[in-house]
Amino acid sequence: MGRLKGKVAIITGAAKGLGEADARLFAVEGATVVLTDVDDANGVRVAEEIGSAARFVHQDVRDEAGWERLIADVMAREGRLDVLVNNAGVVEPGTIETTTAEQYQFVMAVSADGTFFGCKHAIPAMRASGGGSIINLASIASLQGESLVAAYCAAKGAVEALTRAVAVHCAQAGMNIRCNSVHPSGMDTPMVQSFGRRVFEAGLAPANPSPHGASPLGAPADIANAILFLASDESRFINGQRLVVDNSMSVTAGYVPAARP
Repeated sequence: MGRLKGKVAIITGAAKGLGEADARLFAVEGATVVLTDVDDANGVRVAEEIGSAARFVHQDVRDEAGWERLIADVMAREGRLDVLVNNAGVVEPGTIETTTAEQYQFVMAVSADGTFFGCKHAIPAMRASGGGSIINLASIASLQGESLVAAYCAAKGAVEALTRAVAVHCAQAGMNIRCNSVHPSGMDTPMVQSFGRRVFEAGLAPANPSPHGASPLGAPADIANAILFLASDESRFINGQRLVVDNSMSVTAGYVPAARP
């Protein structure tokens, strides 16, 4: 309790899934949390369930002017910004041959452009606040080949590379601002739960399906705990790094069995 006491955080894509888990945990640990999303109904619900430590703001992360308004609003209301979690992301099933230009541009705009705008406009606010921590959600898709999500791999690779650029910029400029990326495997979220159906509907199938089936999914709390660590002062000397949370999936050939009870 209290690991984020007094800190103000923005979490994008916080209406459900990993962002929701982050917001709930941050509030428990003492942060004031601004949840953003395009899903107004769920965003409002989550903020109301969290209580007075949270509020919801409608935001399309692809809109740079919207980022400017959001940061200005947070600084006016709270007087500071300490943490930004660039969590918003989308996935479109498709190989390099089947992905359309529109699908590619949509995935890149949400994940890569949204993260770029978030970092760009959070840095001045964090500098004025005395420092901060930016956590960008990448994926093990930026570390290994995943044929059915070509655009997603490209977007998350961009997020990972941008994270290092931001970290070096802030360090060399003498700012007390850190930037790290988190790389989950498949987590038990609405986006992942619906992916198998969407692959089927797109007429795609894995080239070499595992005889054991899919590896077990992690829980949103597994990622939220990792992000909490990077948001807290406990990680003050960690900068420009990637934290992989995948139960060895990115370094294992084939299926990863479920953990034994």
